[in-house]
Amino acid sequence: MKKLILLLFIILSCSVFSQDLLIKGKRGGLFSFGQRTTLSLFNGNHDRPAIGVGCQLRLQLSDRVNTEWFMDYLPATNQYTRRNDLHIGWSVMFYLLNNPTPKVQPYILAGHCFDKTLQTELANRSNHIDRWSSAVQGGIGVHFNLTSRFDVSLSSQYMIHLGTDIHSHIEEDGSVRFEKHKGGSLEGHLLTSLTLNYKLADLWKSKGK
Repeated sequence: MKKLILLLFIILSCSVFSQDLLIKGKRGGLFSFGQRTTLSLFNGNHDRPAIGVGCQLRLQLSDRVNTEWFMDYLPATNQYTRRNDLHIGWSVMFYLLNNPTPKVQPYILAGHCFDKTLQTELANRSNHIDRWSSAVQGGIGVHFNLTSRFDVSLSSQYMIHLGTDIHSHIEEDGSVRFEKHKGGSLEGHLLTSLTLNYKLADLWKSKGK
């Protein structure tokens, strides 16, 4: 199903490559939709890398400032436990180049998200733990603008959790013991996302051109 959704998105994007985007002044007001694949590298003794899927909306505020509103679902399984993370958040992107429409467009980003985490013991599904937490993230990225409407983007950012931490311990008999601790930590995720984005419309007229 994931591959089918990705294929349909690519076909839709390719079918509109030839359509020009009407810009009502500068780049402020551009509204985009995209699909993302994210690799999450966790810190911790029993956590494993996770590859997930998600989507995002972008609303550009000016030639050099853009916003991204995203959702990621990240499952990870090891020998003893399964971990599911749901990220819902936003980021602000600042473009490093004065040129508003380069073929390669690097940027820095920072933002905030809410994280729903569920960890479950594989051998005993009744043994589980979950929590909602808040997090901040920052990093770098780059757009590869293939057309005036379509771009492929690659970003990498580190996410630091500010709320309750949950993790697992493996006992000598192979059973799993979950623990929950309050308070923030410098431990978190290194998130690398590959996204496909299509500009749907210019929502308002910005001054100049």
